[in-house]
Amino acid sequence: MMDIGIRKIFNKEHDLFRENVRRFFKEEVVPYHDEWENKGEVSRELWMKAGEQGLLGLGVPERYGGVGGDWLSSTIVLEEQSYCNCTGPGFLMHSDIVIPYILHYGTKEQIEKYIPRMLAGTCIGALAMTEPGAGSDLQGIRTLAKKDGDDWILNGSKTFITNGYLSGAVIVVAITDPNAKSKAHGTSLFVVDEGTPGFKKGEKLKKIGMKAQDTCELFFDDCRLPASAMLGQANKGFYYLMNELPQERLIIGLLGCASSEFMFEETRRYVNQRKAFGKYISSLQTIQHKLAELKTSICVTRSFVDTCIQIHNDHKLDSNMASMAKYWATDLQNKVAYDCLQMHGGWGYMWEYPIAKAYCDSRVQPIYGGSNEIMKELIARNIVNK
Repeated sequence: MMDIGIRKIFNKEHDLFRENVRRFFKEEVVPYHDEWENKGEVSRELWMKAGEQGLLGLGVPERYGGVGGDWLSSTIVLEEQSYCNCTGPGFLMHSDIVIPYILHYGTKEQIEKYIPRMLAGTCIGALAMTEPGAGSDLQGIRTLAKKDGDDWILNGSKTFITNGYLSGAVIVVAITDPNAKSKAHGTSLFVVDEGTPGFKKGEKLKKIGMKAQDTCELFFDDCRLPASAMLGQANKGFYYLMNELPQERLIIGLLGCASSEFMFEETRRYVNQRKAFGKYISSLQTIQHKLAELKTSICVTRSFVDTCIQIHNDHKLDSNMASMAKYWATDLQNKVAYDCLQMHGGWGYMWEYPIAKAYCDSRVQPIYGGSNEIMKELIARNIVNK
């Protein structure tokens, strides 16, 4: 399922690029990932190596120093990280979520300030939406920015922030008009630099999975920001978030599909090597039927996800399809993780086996980016309101 050159949405140039990306992860990520899991973060050197190889911000236009790659090229980096079963590097948050916000809504000065350093991997980007009391419900946000002359004073806290600990720049979602008719009409975005007085990072959070990914709380205590820190227009932040969420949800879905493919191939190798009752367990009908079920489900999901990838490459993906891809692929990912670990038996419960890590890493996929329950609400709304 992970062979290069078998998917019609990619051309020969994409396949060649995939070979290089696969080599990068094999040489620069896989050998060090256990060490990074113990530290709770990847090395900054990895980020700079990725920058040197042109693997960060692939969609950045050439006029801003990027390579001007298409969405299919960005997809390849995301998939290859899943195929090596290493969730530590937060490249997707940096390249495919944070950088697009700055490109789409930033001023010329903001683009010039952040994009070159983000492409080089010397400034790591993070997005701070989630709060202790606001997850999928973005309108529950309490972080507040008050005007003080030309400046803004930011107070509040964020949690579960990917790349938070290593971040050099964080896009922060905050309320700027508490008297608006709804929080959706009074929310703004700010870019907050590491080292800004009043901005503090909490300790790295201990998670059941994605152990090498630096995730932490962020605190803002009378954090003074200049007017130039605002990203886009005042009180338009919620609309910017809604515009960018379909890509984020498609990313989560395509990661779920790629992870399912990895777990299937890992399990196929295992059952062809593991013996029980005097024969390879792959000869057991229960194992064969389970593999047949999983392969069928994964292939059907791959077909839909690839359709979404192609549509997004043509800039036509809507929120409805992105929500379906996210919900379906991540639910499948967790089913595949459960069934594949079961076929590993007791060894699947050992952290040294790749399926154990994949099982733990998969659990957050139906939660972040909007829980799958919310995805169903969004899909249903599109059905009944027509």
